[in-house]
Amino acid sequence: MEGTVSTLDEVLRYEADQEDNEDISNGNYRNEAIEVFLYSRALSAAQRAMEQGAPLSSFLIKSAHKVLLGLGRGAQLSPGEFKSEQNYLVDRTRRKVLFVPMRPEQLNDGMERLFAFIQSEEWQILIKTALAHLEFEALHPFKDGNGRIGRMLITLMLWKSGAISAPHFYISSYFEDRRDEYIDRMREVSKSGEWTEWTVFFLEALEAQAQKDLATAERIRDLYEELKKEFPQLLSSQWATAALDFLFSRPVFRNNIFTSRSGIPETTAHRFTRILVEKELIRTLEPAAGRRPALYSFEPLLQIVRD
Repeated sequence: MEGTVSTLDEVLRYEADQEDNEDISNGNYRNEAIEVFLYSRALSAAQRAMEQGAPLSSFLIKSAHKVLLGLGRGAQLSPGEFKSEQNYLVDRTRRKVLFVPMRPEQLNDGMERLFAFIQSEEWQILIKTALAHLEFEALHPFKDGNGRIGRMLITLMLWKSGAISAPHFYISSYFEDRRDEYIDRMREVSKSGEWTEWTVFFLEALEAQAQKDLATAERIRDLYEELKKEFPQLLSSQWATAALDFLFSRPVFRNNIFTSRSGIPETTAHRFTRILVEKELIRTLEPAAGRRPALYSFEPLLQIVRD
């Protein structure tokens, strides 16, 4: 995610520890895991605001940016505020300036034009998203976090238009795997006017990511349907489906969260935990220690989404 590398397991463990903990600066986790968590929190906040009627606007992305840079990399670089000094895209390895974004004194006008374009109905949504993403990166409005907000904008535009049913589309891995081509395609637009080449590259990225996501979703659905038949026999309880639904919603969890938030009676939940560990459907990541409850992972689901 724009230079942030963290494992799924690390992020899910961090999320599990946040359910009853408002102190996100947990010293047991790397900044990279916290940054991914903050990205998810910022995206969720933007989603809620839009569901309540807020438009995609400068105000909305500033609010998302303030959450995104709440801690870790960039936290001292004006979270929630547009840049006041000129910034640059730099290849630090080659010590070379790759691109000079719009100057701060022109930024407000540029952002207004961008969001006017986003709100227009004249363009097909995939084409419009391709162009809007490029323009956002060219404006590069923040001191830090532009890549993360720019890719969040892709997801929010596709969701707002109805192209996806929920804002759960992450294209960063495709761009990171082809980082040189991604930057070159954007740069060639300003250098040589190669809008078509950029748009084709962007649409290929969307298609590749969508195909990958669809295949993963189908495997998850198949797993759910398979276990939905097995769990009632395995657990011998009317609460079997509730337990299964909890595991799919929180594949890494503390035992106290399972017993308090699954809706299952506490003694039944404890029995379920013992059975699921014995059957190796959940794995003990951390045993209970003192007042700290055990930490578990739901391995059948994690094995799919790790791929």
